[in-house]
Amino acid sequence: MQFGTKAIHAGVEPDPSTGAVMTPIYQTSTYAQEAPGVHKGYEYARTQNPTRHALELNLAALENGAKAICFSSGMAAMDAVIRLLNPGDEVIATNDLYGGSYRLLTKVYERYGIKSHFIDMSDPAEVDKYINERTKLLWIETPTNPMLNIIDIEAVCKVAQKHGIRTCVDNTFASPYLQTPLDLGADIVVHSATKYLGGHSDVVLGAIVVKDEALAQQLYFLQNAVGAVPGPHDCFLVLRGIKTLHLRVERACKNAKKIAKHLAAHPRVKTVYYPGLKDHPGYMIASRQMRFYGAMVSFVLEKDTQEDAVKVLSATKLFTLAESLGGVESLIGHPATMTHASIPREERLKVGLSDSLIRLSVGVEDLEDLIADLEQALLAV
Repeated sequence: MQFGTKAIHAGVEPDPSTGAVMTPIYQTSTYAQEAPGVHKGYEYARTQNPTRHALELNLAALENGAKAICFSSGMAAMDAVIRLLNPGDEVIATNDLYGGSYRLLTKVYERYGIKSHFIDMSDPAEVDKYINERTKLLWIETPTNPMLNIIDIEAVCKVAQKHGIRTCVDNTFASPYLQTPLDLGADIVVHSATKYLGGHSDVVLGAIVVKDEALAQQLYFLQNAVGAVPGPHDCFLVLRGIKTLHLRVERACKNAKKIAKHLAAHPRVKTVYYPGLKDHPGYMIASRQMRFYGAMVSFVLEKDTQEDAVKVLSATKLFTLAESLGGVESLIGHPATMTHASIPREERLKVGLSDSLIRLSVGVEDLEDLIADLEQALLAV
């Protein structure tokens, strides 16, 4: 079954009681039982919900996994993955990653004896050098946030497999339409479904997909025990969003590539970070492991000052200044003070995340209007 067909049909069946084509929102906290322990597969909504179950089946199919487990947010999903570790274990993570991921690893789990090392994963051989007997998890983002570096998933997973270490890939920026890390050797895939999967900036939800049944059962246990589960209406919204995932992402990617090329040639722009540009160091890897190059673009202005960046950020009309990404509408953001403010400035600067970096989440509007908006905003400097 091809991707577009899976996005619409996988895990979704007409409601048996009414024939409803769309999965109903099962807005209930509990379920009637014929006798103690005799029920229709559902007991209590923290543990099971039919709307959530349909979404989990759909997500597992999209990522070519065995099971998917949904959570109340992307951070709750990441939290469940880290809870698989024990005090004394160590994580190796990419040094360019979402600020919330950095915060969880450093400010929360280091207190419980789980240490994280943040390194450049562009060279798998360098990753190998950092692995020791305490390393239990490799945490990958690709494309990275916000510098849009590309990590060779298959190569890094081979390093992890050699040492018997699990690899988790945050696939939020790409979505399963652009890449499927489980097919490249990853053990776990994590999503902030708030972004491309939902696609309409109207829901917060997270998901994990795995290919191992035993690992899935561990995560189901954590889902139920901790209780950070999404509500049925949130699950319905993500299911609805996924039905157009391939259409939205393809259009956004095409817009983003043309915008990146336009910015790269602009006299008021110093540097553009986009893996679809042929001079990007990760271009060849992205061409191999992704369907398209993504819809995120980052850039730095010619003067490279935060003052000028703020002028542009405040001048756009169609690009909304806001956190998040992956919706149908285009967003513009300032990672240093927004999405990555929790990362110390000296750490941000090490990976090139300057105070003047601007990040775009390119939407599905008409390309000419988006370029015109950026053109008028750039006049502010």
